[in-house]
Amino acid sequence: MLAGERRENILASLNTQGQVTVGELARRFHVSEETVRRDLEELEKQGLARRVHGGAMPEGKTRLETPYDTRRRTNVASKQLIARLASELVRDGEYIMMDESSTSFYLSTQLKGHKNLTVITNSIEIIGEISSVEGWTVMCTGGVKRFSAPSFAGHVAESMVSGYHVDKAIISCDSVSIDAGFTDRHEDTALIKRAMMRSARQVVLLCDHTKLDRTAFASIGSLNEIDFFVTDAPLDAQWRETLLARGVKLICPEEETE
Repeated sequence: MLAGERRENILASLNTQGQVTVGELARRFHVSEETVRRDLEELEKQGLARRVHGGAMPEGKTRLETPYDTRRRTNVASKQLIARLASELVRDGEYIMMDESSTSFYLSTQLKGHKNLTVITNSIEIIGEISSVEGWTVMCTGGVKRFSAPSFAGHVAESMVSGYHVDKAIISCDSVSIDAGFTDRHEDTALIKRAMMRSARQVVLLCDHTKLDRTAFASIGSLNEIDFFVTDAPLDAQWRETLLARGVKLICPEEETE
């Protein structure tokens, strides 16, 4: 388990239990107590935890944060790398759709140097990030505000997305596997991602390596429905061969110079 994943699990435990101990975490993750202390120190620097003798407690409003808040603060380096790689796929003047994922948010910050983009999104945070970019047209789907994230879903959002045709749909997922394709924990977000895919000439999937070989509740699509698979680390031979066989272009650090 990578440090980012371990810290995400620690934060989840803080949110549910209210307190964690160094010894308990060291045993659970099979790491040294010094490694756990470094994790807690990093969470404290981010304002997400407060270290106490022998462990940590939530800091301030940590327990009130939504799952989206947690996701946005985890695996940040990986998401920023994926965002940089994906930004190179977008051309000036294109029409694109972006989902509500935290990785798409980081991509929106990378795209600000592009000219004359038209962006349709169900993400309130992306709208706030890019609405003032000069020369862009920014469109919000509207719909039902989701309780657990700053985004919209539901029939209105899906209907709005379905009424347009764009160059690229840029989406993420909770999990992806060769057999099950890419999946999401929530049916409402899976449905709007599917609608975005149907409206796009090309589909770009943003997926960090921690989501590989896993399956979540709601299906979004199969691997042969995407055109670009953007990830933060080289994939093994089985994944490479599968994507190649299904006509999917792999974009990862190892592939950049090819």
